[in-house]
Amino acid sequence: MTSASALTVGFDLDMTLIDSRPGIRACYVALSERTGAHIDADLAVTRLGPPLAEELVHWFPQEEIAAMADLYREMYPSYAIAATPAMAGAREAIEAVRAAGGRTMVVTAKYEPNAKLHLAHLGIEPDVVVGDLWAEQKAEALRGHGAGVYVGDHVGDVRGARAAGTLSVAVATGPCPADELRAAGADVVLDDLSAFPDWLDGYRVASRA
Repeated sequence: MTSASALTVGFDLDMTLIDSRPGIRACYVALSERTGAHIDADLAVTRLGPPLAEELVHWFPQEEIAAMADLYREMYPSYAIAATPAMAGAREAIEAVRAAGGRTMVVTAKYEPNAKLHLAHLGIEPDVVVGDLWAEQKAEALRGHGAGVYVGDHVGDVRGARAAGTLSVAVATGPCPADELRAAGADVVLDDLSAFPDWLDGYRVASRA
């Protein structure tokens, strides 16, 4: 638990810190080839954010979802890690928090071991990584680590921040446009993470005042 006065900023992963579309697309194509099931990988990557099972249900019978999720996660490192770049401003956003004396955490719906592989591959080093949490479930991790700010690209991230009583900073880099993020209750909407360091400077000045 961090002290109430410490600056702790949480970040979502997919489409917030990383552009996971090419890697996830490659993994879905491989899963389709391996199982013989039709999967529209191009469609799937337009709706990233929710848990894997919510996408797989479009392509597999309900009784196969758990097994297909396990297979996807097993295949994922071979297809998705090297293919996935950082989002513009991702490293700088993490460093801005660190330069301010704060701590960073990643809270994501992604399978936690694969989330850590992405971050290690890209050289992005948050203090804490918590996976397998979606929307309001994220609130427990945010509260547990004393996060004052949560940054994400999806309305589910906004809901998680609000459930935690955390300031919601949204980036319009994922499937949800800026107006939808505002309507969901985001306190701040940025075009992308490149704007985050300047926003953080202003937030810290206002907080001290």
